Formats: sequence, C-alpha cells, structure tokens
Amino acid sequence: MPLREHLLELRKRLFLAAIGLALGGVAGWFLYQPVFELLQQPLLDAAADRGGNVSVNFAGLATAFDMQLKVSLFLGALVSSPWWLFQLWAFITPGLTSRERRSAFGFLAVAVPLFLAGSALAAYVMPTAVRVLTDFTPEGASNFIDAQTYLSFVMRFVLAFGLAFVLPVIMVAINLVGLVPAKTWAKGWRWAVLLAFVFAAVMTPTPDAITMIVMALPICGLYFAALGVCVLHDRRVAKRQAADPPLEGAEPA
Repeated sequence: MPLREHLLELRKRLFLAAIGLALGGVAGWFLYQPVFELLQQPLLDAAADRGGNVSVNFAGLATAFDMQLKVSLFLGALVSSPWWLFQLWAFITPGLTSRERRSAFGFLAVAVPLFLAGSALAAYVMPTAVRVLTDFTPEGASNFIDAQTYLSFVMRFVLAFGLAFVLPVIMVAINLVGLVPAKTWAKGWRWAVLLAFVFAAVMTPTPDAITMIVMALPICGLYFAALGVCVLHDRRVAKRQAADPPLEGAEPA
C-alpha cells in the first residue's frame, strides 16, 4: 500500500477503536462505584493492618468527576479490548489474503486472554505494593492519598502490563506479514530480556526484587514462545519456497 493509503487506513482504525473505547466507557460509567471500591480496598486493608488512617482524598472541586471519567475510560479499554485489538490486527495485516485474514480469530483468541492476564497479574500485585508503600508512614501519622495520583497510577500500572503481555503476539503478527524474520527477533533476545526486567523494575512499585522477577519472567517467557512460533513459520515458508521454485526467467517476487 502507498504511504497515503497507510495513513488513511491508520485513521480509519483509530476512529473505529475510539468508537469502541467510547462505548466501553459508557458501560464503565455505570460500573464506576463498585470498581472504585475495589481499587480503594487495598488502602483500607493497609490502614486496618497498621491501625492508622489511610484514605483516598479528592482535593479539587471537579476531581471526583474527572476521576469517574478516567476510570470509566479505563474500564472501557478493558471491556472493548477485543475490538481495539482487532483494529490493531487489521491495520498490521491489510494486505493478506482472505484465508490469511481468518487468522485474525486466532490472534484475538490469544491476544485478548493475554491482555487480560497481564492486567490481572498487575491487579494481583497491587495490594502488596500498596501495603509495602504505606508501611513507610510514620507511627501515629495519617496518610491522605490524592485520588487522582493513586487511581492514575493504578490504571497505568494495569494497562501497561496488559499491553506488555500483548507485545509477543504483535511480534508474531509482524513476522506473518514478512516484515521481521525470526532471526532478527532471535538476535535481539538479550535486549528483550533486559528491557523486560527494566520495565518490571520501573512499573513495580515495591522495593523487593522478588516482585520484579515475578512480573518480568512471564514477559520473557511470552517473548521466547513468540520467537518459537516465528521460527516455525519461517521454516514452513522456506520449505514451501523450496518445493515451489520460481519459473526459469521469472523475476523474483
């Protein structure tokens, strides 16, 4: 596709993804109260454990409305993940045949559970992180946490790990299109492992190394699993080309 058509395709996919996100945000608006209570629960548990006062504080007049809007969009991103992941696949693979495009169902069948698994792993670690960080509050002092800072951090943390778990699937998609061969991914495995641990170290709010390792190892495992799929695909393509050599005198594709 020419560059102009690529840009038009990108605009189309972004627009469709935004519609899905908006519709998911509408559903998230009505789920705000129970989700807010769920996000606040780690703070309440930390306060009960240390016998102190830890709570979420809405400092500004419009902060509560602003946070409800942001949390609704956050929930919309989770609810509409199959839709915007499909738009991502459709943008990466616009030139595939109809048979190859049917692999989009396989992409969604893998990408959506991985995105939700990464988000769930981050949510699982979050209560431990909150408890560790609030333990630094001096004895007898109260910890009033800004709602916008706390909820924004939680949402970024959950979405970041969800997207990190999807990246190996995107690796496979790029390989299927023929843009990046498996040997290129194989050469960069050391950088991939390093980036996975750096990402986990930055995104994990707890100071212990065990939590960082627990978050980094699944990302590394998914990277090597995706690398294995890319290697198998490249071998299958090489065998197919060897079995069907180009006609004599024909220009290579």
